[in-house]
This record gives sequence, structure tokens and C-alpha cells, in this order.
Amino acid sequence: MEKGTTKIALYRAIVFGLLMVTWVIFSGLLDGFHLTLGVISCGLVTWMSSDLLFDDREIGLRARMRQAVRATIYLFWLLWQIVLANLHLLKIAFGSAGLRQPQIVRYKTELKSDFEKFLLANSITLTPGTVTIKILGDTFYIHAISDFAVEGLNGEMDRRIAHIFADSPSTGETDTSES
Repeated sequence: MEKGTTKIALYRAIVFGLLMVTWVIFSGLLDGFHLTLGVISCGLVTWMSSDLLFDDREIGLRARMRQAVRATIYLFWLLWQIVLANLHLLKIAFGSAGLRQPQIVRYKTELKSDFEKFLLANSITLTPGTVTIKILGDTFYIHAISDFAVEGLNGEMDRRIAHIFADSPSTGETDTSES
């Protein structure tokens, strides 16, 4: 086997392992039938999308571990942002109607890879009060429920995601247009 083929097989094995561990944790069923279904499902998903998680296969193990630590830190930061956004939505729900200012926001990102953009879009959608509705190239169209939610699109999430995958942070620009 060539070195490149071995590396691809290793990455696919890692993706399969991560998916299988997730399957076992979430299903909680360890009988033969369900484990077989897990192996089949994880195998199909790995075959179809193993290059999504590890797009750049030239990165070494040390860099991957650094990315894992940075991603964990990012997830804790994102959870805190979700809590803050939930508190704001609670304030909107019990406050005056003037707090609601629904709008479509055009957000330009400098993130390069599809996976980074995927992570950004899902992070925005996970944060209550904002939903990514469309992505065209580097421009995201986001529905925001209030000006406070728009203020959260200040490029911080962009910078943190860029920091996970590279040493140079990216920034984003926001353009609001009411609908």
C-alpha cells in the first residue's frame, strides 16, 4: 500500500471509530442486532463523507490534538452564548413587543473551508434568536429576532472557529437589512 492510501485508510478508520462511539453512546443498546445496524450505518456514512471531517490530511497528530482542545473550548463558549441568547429570548417573551425587531442579516465570512462554514452556520442556528437561512459563497443570510441577536454576529464566532483550524483568525462583516 502507498503512504497516501494508508493515510486515507487511517482517517476513515478514525471517522468510523468516532461515529461508532457516538452510535453506542446515544443508542445505549449493546445487543448484536443494534451493534450490526450501527456498524452498517457508520460504515455508510464514513464511506460517503469521511473527507468532510478531515479535509486536510497532511496535518499531523499533534496539530489534530490541538484542534480537538480548541474545539472543546469553543463548544463551552458556544454553550455560554446559547445560555445568554435564551435569557434574551425570555426577556423578549415577557417584555414589550418593541424588543422584537425581526430582520434578515447579510453576514460576510472569511472562513475558507466548507467545514468551517458548516460549523459557523450550525453555531448560528443553535444560538436562539438566529437562524441561518441561506449561504451563497462567503455570504450568510441569517434571520435574527432582534437587534441584540444581530449584535451577536460581530465576528467573534468567526474568529473562534478560525482559531480552531488555523493560527490566523478570520473576521466577518455584518450588513443588516430589515424585512
